[in-house]
Amino acid sequence: MKYQSINFEDKLGKFSEHWSPRVIAEMNDYQFKLVKIEGDFTWHDHKGTDEVFMVLSGSMEIEFRDGSVQLTEGEMFVVKKGLEHKPYAKQECEILIIEPRGVVNTGESESALKAENDIWI
Repeated sequence: MKYQSINFEDKLGKFSEHWSPRVIAEMNDYQFKLVKIEGDFTWHDHKGTDEVFMVLSGSMEIEFRDGSVQLTEGEMFVVKKGLEHKPYAKQECEILIIEPRGVVNTGESESALKAENDIWI
């Protein structure tokens, strides 16, 4: 068997689209997804699962109906299942998202920012 680490910088260099998650690994039923974000996303929730945001570079904000959280490089936040939220980044931010396989980036919300799911790089 060949053992090889996953290099975030290398994987992030393989795409440029914003709000379009790319799968880099799986663990049990969970996927690790790299995403480049910039500007506003859409209000949405994930009724059946929590969602982890880890900032690799840049900074972002996750807005909630009753407040927000700021994240910078090296920080993470867990959005609890069912909690409506809206990510935002003033400038390009690179993040790692951890969530179950099959989770759609916009949840059940219809949006032009809905990305194709399960794209591997």
